[in-house]
Amino acid sequence: YEGLCYFDSMNLVYRICPTVEHYTCMVDILGRAGYLHEAEDMIKTMTGEPSIAVWMALLGACRIHGDAEVGECIAKRVLEIDPGNFAGYRKERDAKKQPGRTWIEVNDAVHTFVVDDQIHPEMIKIRAELKRLSVLMHDAGYVPNTKSVLHDVEEEEKVIHLCHHSEKLAIAFGLMSTDPGTPLRIVKNLRVCEDCHTSMKFISKIVRRKIIVRDANRFHHFENGVCSCRDYW
Repeated sequence: YEGLCYFDSMNLVYRICPTVEHYTCMVDILGRAGYLHEAEDMIKTMTGEPSIAVWMALLGACRIHGDAEVGECIAKRVLEIDPGNFAGYRKERDAKKQPGRTWIEVNDAVHTFVVDDQIHPEMIKIRAELKRLSVLMHDAGYVPNTKSVLHDVEEEEKVIHLCHHSEKLAIAFGLMSTDPGTPLRIVKNLRVCEDCHTSMKFISKIVRRKIIVRDANRFHHFENGVCSCRDYW
């Protein structure tokens, strides 16, 4: 509760009235720590109307901790405030998300990848590199996180689908196209999924390279098996 102490000291010690941005930070801190109900209570203490950012912070925490019950209630609130926000739509609403794309620049040329990419001219070599990395990652203790795969298919097919995410394709291409030790820099238009995030930590340690990723939320600096975001993004 160190964050709560700082938050309380704003008013009690420094006479600073917390703004909606401060409340958003506190909801994010409590939610990430697993105190979802406390985070919801924090929102109820706000003097003004909670912003979409506040509710989205709590919704993100529900996703991290797998609390579907609270998450569904928050998603409904998000839709009430912002009907166009697709992050709050449930599966049966059939909302269409923006397709995920990842970009990497190699030798002054920008290469674009999508999930299960079939277009890139080096795709056969890229898939071979991913297969090599998968073996090394498995030996290092990597376990695929298939819960983000929504397709109603067998577990083995889910693992294959994860292997062909655009981030992984871009990284594999970068590894085979640049000199050893060269940092890799990629950009993705959506949030990096949990499995890709874990994979990048393993890959950074296995190949001893820095991997810098800019996703829709923030920059991630992967080095020696650790990410700068400390797994909160």
